Amino acid sequence: MTRVLVVDDSPTEVHVLRGMLEKHGYEVLVAETGEQGIKVAQESAPDVILMDIVMPGVNGFQATRKLSKDPATSSIPIVMISTKDQDTDRIWAKRQGALDYITKPVTEEELHSKIKAALAG
Repeated sequence: MTRVLVVDDSPTEVHVLRGMLEKHGYEVLVAETGEQGIKVAQESAPDVILMDIVMPGVNGFQATRKLSKDPATSSIPIVMISTKDQDTDRIWAKRQGALDYITKPVTEEELHSKIKAALAG
């Protein structure tokens, strides 16, 4: 079973994403902060990470940069999910190590498609 780590501080967003992911047979891990996301990724080695950007403490950009530079987690594809929809945000996400970027609200089709693409590498 494919393991997806959702890193988002919004319980509502986590609930929506979990529902979409479980419907497609993914095992869902959850972290509510960037720090927690880094820890869960290091301990659980998920197949893909869905990373929010705006979170208290370590934000999604910072967490993505740390994970992409750590040899233990650098091969895990990270897809940023955010309400921020500027080209500069997308470019910055890729520079931090993100593979792809989705703007909220997320559709089930887009989510599933981006995860499949990330896993195909």
